[in-house]
Amino acid sequence: MATFEKFKTLEELDSESKYLVHKAKEAAHLAYAPYSKFCVGSAIMLDDGTIVVGANQENAAYPLCMCAERVAIYSAAMQHPEKKMVKLAVVAHKKNHKELVPAASCGACRQVMLEFEHRQHSPLQVVMMANEEEWIKCESAASLLPMAFSKDNLSV
Repeated sequence: MATFEKFKTLEELDSESKYLVHKAKEAAHLAYAPYSKFCVGSAIMLDDGTIVVGANQENAAYPLCMCAERVAIYSAAMQHPEKKMVKLAVVAHKKNHKELVPAASCGACRQVMLEFEHRQHSPLQVVMMANEEEWIKCESAASLLPMAFSKDNLSV
């Protein structure tokens, strides 16, 4: 069952979530997005308070692009393998604009979030802008991908 909380403004979020959104906004400025001009940043908080950020990285061969969420998740997993990921924020803006625009994580990122949730045996909260100024906080990545592919699908 999906568990979401909706907030009418960023200011209504808890201070930890607002801080992660701020770090994700900073990361979005490091995006390499010459083709789409859509800059995405992500920030993950680990169980000890460590923050790991990521930004989307585009390529002229579009299938080779990497979303901000996966950049941050894979970086956190490699740099801090013993720590759990507890919360992820994702934001986006158009190149040369300061205003954030809604950007929900793509299916591939949702699948990766869920895989790490399973690996660490604990939920990963996700914070993102749903529409103009409205924010959503999900208690678990599983709520973003209710019929996910998992290792159980591989069992014969």
